[in-house]
Amino acid sequence: MRILLLLTFLLVCIPVYAVDPCTKATPDCARWVNLGVESRALVYSTYPLDKKNDQIVRALIVVHGQGRDADNYFRTSLAATFLAGAFDNTIVISPRFGSNNGTGCRDTLAPNEVNWPCAGDSWRSGGVATNNAKLTSYDFMDEIVRQLTRTENFPNLKAIVISGHSAGGQFVTRYEMGNKIHESISVPITYVVSNPSSYSYLDAERPSGANNELRAFGDARNCTTYDNWPYGLKNRTGYTANIPEDQLKKQLASRPVTYLLGELDVLPLAGFDSSCPAMAQGPTRLARGQAFAAYVKAKYNARHQVVVVPLCGHNARCMFTAEVALPILFPKVG
Repeated sequence: MRILLLLTFLLVCIPVYAVDPCTKATPDCARWVNLGVESRALVYSTYPLDKKNDQIVRALIVVHGQGRDADNYFRTSLAATFLAGAFDNTIVISPRFGSNNGTGCRDTLAPNEVNWPCAGDSWRSGGVATNNAKLTSYDFMDEIVRQLTRTENFPNLKAIVISGHSAGGQFVTRYEMGNKIHESISVPITYVVSNPSSYSYLDAERPSGANNELRAFGDARNCTTYDNWPYGLKNRTGYTANIPEDQLKKQLASRPVTYLLGELDVLPLAGFDSSCPAMAQGPTRLARGQAFAAYVKAKYNARHQVVVVPLCGHNARCMFTAEVALPILFPKVG
């Protein structure tokens, strides 16, 4: 009887210490997110998504660029987490949008892993998987968010930050506008859009001149696709195809966004989009971000924030580990 009482005391009264975070971009930190029958997608994360963890109060999701190098973005996220001193109470997640079409993209895919389109803007704008017509890339992010908000696993979660750089920034700005779950979950989500090459404008106006004055796009006759998705709202496909335009406009303006822009991101490097629809939005990534933020503020009353990161070009590590970025990526929670 005494032994039984002692064991009961040990189980009930002595605290259970949390496991250490996984801090390497190795298979040990890779986990699977189930997306339906015979469909799954890979993420790197510091803690499991399907086990109870009382210590987590914050989640940081970081979406990779066009190279689909989720492992490198996980390393960058870990560096930022270290600088913020946030390992103990933050789960860091880096999803991979793997692609293998046998030519341009040759990612090694596991059995039943979702294969996302290699070319174009598809995965970064809610496009449909090549091996599952019922799945879009935004469904993947929706499921990550749903898992985070399961109180049986993360009962003390208070904030979710969804961020992305370059092509990942394109993913986040359009996911912020289009996702269908933001208002339906109990945990607040903020979005951090870093150095994308393009944005989705909500009408036919574009910035013009040194002061980014808004006016009807002057070269619409030659650049006929300037207002097509994902540069505008016309001819949308994938996740956002059936969402009314008015709803997309309302969602984009009402949701909390920070545009994190590199002061030196002014050169046409690293996959810079020089197509005519993108050039209609400005000559550089920095100019496009500043113009778009001013546009949604002036025309749609968005309360979005712009933070220019000093001395950073088109470099995710520089952007996400900068001192000014840390409180945005790791907001204080009550």
